[in-house]
Amino acid sequence: MIEHTLDTVHSILYVRPKAALEKSDFVQLANSVDPYIGEAGGLKGLIIDAPKFPGWEDLGAMAAHFRFVRDHQRHIEKIALVTDSALGNVAERLASHFVSAEIKHFPAGEIEAARQWVVTAG
Repeated sequence: MIEHTLDTVHSILYVRPKAALEKSDFVQLANSVDPYIGEAGGLKGLIIDAPKFPGWEDLGAMAAHFRFVRDHQRHIEKIALVTDSALGNVAERLASHFVSAEIKHFPAGEIEAARQWVVTAG
């Protein structure tokens, strides 16, 4: 399950995984963010607030996650990973090879630092 909020003033999508990720989570994210991307041309940033990574419900959910990333990564300038999970550092390094967005890892609880980084030019 993913909670999300779209801050249209700052062009930031906040994503908060709360339980194992489900296929339907990515359908809901796309339904929420795609109209904004179509109108604005993209997002300034994506902030993923996940103190611990909850994993996926099944392989279908993992595939939906990867499709979402593939279909949306070109429309996001910066991705902030706010987590204490060991996957934060791995994701920062690995994802940088597959996505065009700039990626940065922040410790859990550092949402404001992540937001400041996203809205800062450069």
